[in-house]
Amino acid sequence: MKRAPFRDRTGVAKYRHEVLAVVLRAADGEQARLKVLVRRREHEPFAGELALPSGPVEVDESMEDAVTRHLASQLGLAGLAHREQLETYSDPERDPFERTIATAYLGLVPSDAELSLVSEAVWVDVTDLPEMAFDHHLVIESALKRLRGKFSYTNIAFALAPAEFTMASLRGIYEAALGHEVDVTNLLRVLQRRGQIERVGTLAGSGARGGRPPSTWKFTSNEYQVTDPFAALGPGRRTTV
Repeated sequence: MKRAPFRDRTGVAKYRHEVLAVVLRAADGEQARLKVLVRRREHEPFAGELALPSGPVEVDESMEDAVTRHLASQLGLAGLAHREQLETYSDPERDPFERTIATAYLGLVPSDAELSLVSEAVWVDVTDLPEMAFDHHLVIESALKRLRGKFSYTNIAFALAPAEFTMASLRGIYEAALGHEVDVTNLLRVLQRRGQIERVGTLAGSGARGGRPPSTWKFTSNEYQVTDPFAALGPGRRTTV
């Protein structure tokens, strides 16, 4: 496949700028699994392989508007609970067809969101990723690293959680996102201390193991906030959640 030239006739650099979206969702309650939204490519390069939703940025739109447009047109996804710019990928060889610079975004969808996705949209478990087109596996890995770090010092979990939840189901979301077990008592203590959650009521009926019905909770804010700037994930460091 012949690559398009990097410069026009006057010598000015010529390349394509696209946006990528890593959209994550945790589903299945107490046994939550973190999944990423992908689609199968119909055209070369990498025809038939799974890829993140992506597309060019038009001359009259922002990158944020481009992300919104491509998610809606390609996958039927109308909105995100949280979105933030991740990073830019500029390896000259990342696209075998033409010189393409990509700016990636992280997007989160609540577990109880009612979605009307197109048939080509596929949710894939992040712990069992298939072969991905381009460098999209690297983009997903970067998004997971960003998300896991922010679970320590922000309220970003609100964007994956349902409107109301039990602590057992919220623990499932934390474990899916962080990739390790979380103590539910410690999680409750930390989130209450930070003022991130508040009690709503009590479920009807007993808990899964009998006993009194579990309490239900909700996040105090559905807007992204840094709640503990001194908490951080790091190699060899024990975290509060």
